[in-house]
Amino acid sequence: MEPRWLAWAKQLQAIAQNGLHYSDSEYERERYGAIGEIAAEMMAWGGETSVSKVKELFASEHGYATPKVDVRGAVFRDDRILLVKEMVDGCWTLPGGWADPCESPSLAVEREIEEESGFHAKAVKLAALHDRTVQGHQPPMPFHVYKLFFICELQGGEAATSHETGGAEFYAEDALPPLSHSRVTASQIALMFQHFRNRDLPTEFD
Repeated sequence: MEPRWLAWAKQLQAIAQNGLHYSDSEYERERYGAIGEIAAEMMAWGGETSVSKVKELFASEHGYATPKVDVRGAVFRDDRILLVKEMVDGCWTLPGGWADPCESPSLAVEREIEEESGFHAKAVKLAALHDRTVQGHQPPMPFHVYKLFFICELQGGEAATSHETGGAEFYAEDALPPLSHSRVTASQIALMFQHFRNRDLPTEFD
């Protein structure tokens, strides 16, 4: 689980962001701004970074604060699952990333699969909707994240790299490479295999 200081900082940041969005009172906006300053200082202290970097991160967030949405696609071939190698950490994950505005979740995951792996796939089932914090992903993130995992059917294409990924390969369940735990966990990979083999399983959540 994420440290308490991070949870408190994220909650304070959301309160500040929402207050600044809705309030027209200069007095209230000043107070919400002060709350945002405290949140930035807490996150900078706990994350061992500068307050200015955290403020820059917060400044990019506007409107009502809501969780961010990350989509991941589980594509199978010969009872093996498609993983891509992340350039950032050199470890492997299900292809995916942030969903874009004006894009349905299924189209978002299909796009991410093609961009990151070179393969074409069709989303056929939402297997899990996970809270990143509840599932214990590491390291913690400064914003709250929901992760949508889709079972996808392979349609074609061939392995390719991208500016974010350095490889795409299919792996057996008992021979997985080092995983990028910020993006996917071993238990989530195991869950995808379960849903691939039994499409009647209900969607898992939280």
